[in-house]
Amino acid sequence: MSEQITPLEQNPEGIDFLPGLAMDFVIFGYHQYQLKILLLEYRNTDLFALPGGFVKTHENLNDAARRVLAERTSLTNIYLEQFYTFGDLDRYDQAPMRTIMQAKGLVPTDEHWLLRRFISVGYYALIDFTKAVPTPDPLSDTCTWYDLDNLPGLMLDHTNIVQKALQTLRADLDRKLIGYDSWAAPLLAKTFTMADLQKLYETILGQKLRRSSFQRKMLSLDILDRLEKQYSGGAHKAPYLYQFKQ
Repeated sequence: MSEQITPLEQNPEGIDFLPGLAMDFVIFGYHQYQLKILLLEYRNTDLFALPGGFVKTHENLNDAARRVLAERTSLTNIYLEQFYTFGDLDRYDQAPMRTIMQAKGLVPTDEHWLLRRFISVGYYALIDFTKAVPTPDPLSDTCTWYDLDNLPGLMLDHTNIVQKALQTLRADLDRKLIGYDSWAAPLLAKTFTMADLQKLYETILGQKLRRSSFQRKMLSLDILDRLEKQYSGGAHKAPYLYQFKQ
């Protein structure tokens, strides 16, 4: 059940929000070798979209992004990266938003601020999807995780936004791994095996990696502390545990 319609949607001028500027979020959720994306659905419209939001007049852009992200997932202090700005003229189309508003009982004029052209700043986030509480925005009806390889058709240019976010996420994962507060830290236990880290990489990259090459590369980054083996019966097969350097 979505929230009640708020003045943000009812106000035709968009007072207190920056005109023409929006944010779109590709929220990747990972757990047990699954990679999902959070999507909004608009009932009775057959429309799906990425979570999005707007920037308040007296609000920093990144603060606005974290506010919207918390509203959709209930999570704070997570890995968030700005990856691209989408501003092509051909992404502008009033029809989907008009359909969404009408399905909610609103009758917008052609000049309603939500029907104007927006330039959108793209962000991607990485979270453990089991820790999130997906919450729809006032105009949507559901906020749900979808498997990355089984996404429904998305409105406007949102499919392209997802592809660009995934491409950016996959690029140079090693550099982004440096530091305990990197993208990987919230997705792994405090201590983990090299196999756990490799599975995380393989899930995001969508391909298998050679175990020996992966281990050499990870150790060469000098970002892991190796701990003692944890024995559980077959002692000779016990893997080393690792943790990120503080």
